[in-house]
Amino acid sequence: MIKIGRLTDYGIVLMSYMASNRDRAHNAAEVAEAAHLPAPTVSKLLRELARDGLLESQRGAKGGYVLARAPEDISVAEIITVLEGPIALTACSVTSTDPDCEHESLCPVRGHWTRINRAISEALDGVSLAEMATPPGPNFMVSATKSSSERQNLPVIS
Repeated sequence: MIKIGRLTDYGIVLMSYMASNRDRAHNAAEVAEAAHLPAPTVSKLLRELARDGLLESQRGAKGGYVLARAPEDISVAEIITVLEGPIALTACSVTSTDPDCEHESLCPVRGHWTRINRAISEALDGVSLAEMATPPGPNFMVSATKSSSERQNLPVIS
C-alpha cells in the first residue's frame, strides 16, 4: 500500500480548512477545534507549514496563520513535500544512488520506477489546495473509479 503519513493527512486537512476560510487569520486552537485534532499536533503542523513558506504567521491580538499564497497556487504535492520530504515510491527515484540497495547498478526496472514516480508527482502537483477545499461533486466516486476512456464520456459538472 502506498500512503502518506497521518500528520501529512492532517496537514492537508488544516490547509484545506484555511483555504475555505480565508477571510481572517486563524490561531492553532481554533483550527484544532474545527478539525477535531489535538491542539499540540495542530500547532506543530502550522509551525512547520509556516517555516517552509506555505503559511504566514501574523502577530498581535488578531494574529494567527494565513495562507502564504492563493489556494489555487498551492499544490497537494507541495504540502506533502513539506511534511514528508520528496515524493518517492523508491529511494532510487529521488537520488541518483541508493546506498542501501546493493542491486541498484543491475536493476532492470529502476528507470520505470523513476517514470512512475514522476507520474505520481505530476498528478499530485496537478491538484490544488483550492480543489481540496471544495467538496467533491455528486459524480466524484464514479469519475474516480472509471477508466480514462470512460471518464471522457462523463457529464461536466459546473
